[in-house]
Amino acid sequence: MNYIGSKHKLSSWLLSSISDVCGPDLSKLVFCDLFAGTGSVGRTFKPLVKGVIANDLEFYSYVLNRNYIGNNEPVNASAYIEELENLPPKAGFIFNTYSEDGKAGRLYFSAENGKKIDAIRSQIEAWFLQGEINEDVYFFLLASLLESADKVANTASVYGAYLKKLKKSAQNTLILRPAEFEITPGNHSVYNQNSNELIKAISGDILYLDPPYNARQYGANYHVLNTIAKKDTFVPKGKTGLRSYKKSAFCSKIEVATAFEELIKEADFKTIFLSYNNEGLMPAETVKAIMQRYGKYDLVTTSYQRFKADKTENRNHKATGTTEYLHILEK
Repeated sequence: MNYIGSKHKLSSWLLSSISDVCGPDLSKLVFCDLFAGTGSVGRTFKPLVKGVIANDLEFYSYVLNRNYIGNNEPVNASAYIEELENLPPKAGFIFNTYSEDGKAGRLYFSAENGKKIDAIRSQIEAWFLQGEINEDVYFFLLASLLESADKVANTASVYGAYLKKLKKSAQNTLILRPAEFEITPGNHSVYNQNSNELIKAISGDILYLDPPYNARQYGANYHVLNTIAKKDTFVPKGKTGLRSYKKSAFCSKIEVATAFEELIKEADFKTIFLSYNNEGLMPAETVKAIMQRYGKYDLVTTSYQRFKADKTENRNHKATGTTEYLHILEK
């Protein structure tokens, strides 16, 4: 998925930097990805560590991580994928609320894809409620649907708004592709909680923090994915059909430093790594000042291409790159 703040392109650099501090053999260590997003960092460390703890406040993220991190035994789901792929279309909440020709007139999906999403999502839920599939298969199928739907969404990669006309990729028919996960020797756990609450109940060796760095709330930017994942009904708000969402203190210039210090103070982990960048709400000096109060501090940086929602966004933005800071604390 093309995802704001994704560390997919930085995963090898993160692994190298973390290994420089914690040693090349991570096999006896517990790694926690507290703001997991799509799970790219946790997936990098999953085969290398004793266990991964993955968490995110957003439910769509929980679904992805419950599959990619939480699933660690083979699932026999090929027949289910084939049956879902060949279901007749069904007009439901996604079609009516977020699709072409739907009652609300929102253009997040083509009419065909909106009905296909509804049909697939309803069948997955029916199988689960009837006991036809277990939790592992359920989240495997849900993750497959989320990623496949995202590939045909008529957005500039985020769901804060939809495009006025169907772009080329949104005109393609959704193909349900399996969200294959890696099976590893470790034991892994996945949570869907507020990070500052969860940190009080967990412990480990490596804590990796990749919180939001600006005022964009992920609950708003990816609300349609949450709606597909939750399969609930509500009264959509405004032109874009927003749902109610939990706001993160890390997206607030007023609250972020306090929330960050509370998190560092409560963390029962030997080494803490914070991914942030030079455009974040917290200046590097603030991060350094907070972390230094709790142990030995260090910093490494790298440059990379800034996130662009599509080829047209930020066309006039002069900065094509940004600097990623990896703040390091040995408590």
